[in-house]
Amino acid sequence: MTEDLTNRMADIVSRYMVLTKEVMPRMAREGSVSRPVVNDHCFQRIVLDNVCGGPWFEHLARPAYKHLSKDQAVHAINLCEAIIANRVDLYELNNKSLIWRGKRPR
Repeated sequence: MTEDLTNRMADIVSRYMVLTKEVMPRMAREGSVSRPVVNDHCFQRIVLDNVCGGPWFEHLARPAYKHLSKDQAVHAINLCEAIIANRVDLYELNNKSLIWRGKRPR
């Protein structure tokens, strides 16, 4: 039973990694939709900061993807998919992330 949960968790995290490292950067580079970022680590920052409600490194040990709870990983995938489908504003999510990090005024 534990192995099944581990495999499922590995699949969930793997999906998050594919979305943030491949799918979203490719979409940004293709330019079909305007994006505030293009690099995989920026997408990961935005998604994880918004999943955690602040800078992810204040909530998760490094590397973050290895320390996500199942709920956090599922939330991250759902957020990625919403970004890809333009159901949420990536500019707004990025701005929140930068504000939390002190890189933008509130």
